[in-house]
Amino acid sequence: MVDALDSAEYSGSLIILLNEGVGFVKRNMKTRWKKTANSRIEMPDYCERSVFEALVNALIHRDYTVLGSEVHIDIYDDRLTIHSPGGMADGTRIQERDISNVSSTRRNPVLADIFGRLGYMERQGSGFKKITETYYAAHNYREELEPKFYSDASSFQVTLYNLNYGQTIGFNENQLFEEQKPVVSDENQLFESLLLSLKAKKATKEAMVTLYRQFGFDTAFARADIMRLTGVTSSPAGALIDKLKAAGLVEPVTGQGKGKYQFVMPIEEN
Repeated sequence: MVDALDSAEYSGSLIILLNEGVGFVKRNMKTRWKKTANSRIEMPDYCERSVFEALVNALIHRDYTVLGSEVHIDIYDDRLTIHSPGGMADGTRIQERDISNVSSTRRNPVLADIFGRLGYMERQGSGFKKITETYYAAHNYREELEPKFYSDASSFQVTLYNLNYGQTIGFNENQLFEEQKPVVSDENQLFESLLLSLKAKKATKEAMVTLYRQFGFDTAFARADIMRLTGVTSSPAGALIDKLKAAGLVEPVTGQGKGKYQFVMPIEEN
């Protein structure tokens, strides 16, 4: 039996538990990087968004009628597991289903609605797809590291594998990687330069770049995402969005809940 690398116990509101859970994982993981011609590729042990989505699912969909039970995270050398009491709300076994086509069945609809209003989860759809797709997009992802989901009548478990476990990267491999899969495109460099040229504090501009690197042009984000990624409170997160809107670098997104935005390349004036 392999012992977990670390353990901790937290209590408080669901928001506190969520933030402490994400923080616990971040404190116990490392980030490797590869140098490119113009930047570097960061390769964390675990995809933070996958961890976040798995914890949201665990806290919102757990069975609160099981007295004395808890959500717990165990971190090992090669993986972490997030375990919550209560199986699938519809009685099915998640390991027997197609993860890409699992509709959301809510055991605790009031909690789900509150988290949806806060921007921590979407009101429709399943977080399973986000967990796996974020892993698929990681630069150090390999097929054998696909996240695993398991449930029975009384429990649910997500296993996320350490993307850097057992890997060594040499100089020649770095060169090959850069040639086959360039990470920083001309468009990305241009957009980041636009963010850094805005009239704002250095910390604010760095937060904008962090947000862009996390979501790019294709994924919507909300104020809660800024708070989670940068550690700021609600008011500074709102001010950051206002600066981006004023510069024409984000636009509102419809159909995904209130307060969602997406990065856009500004239109050049003739």
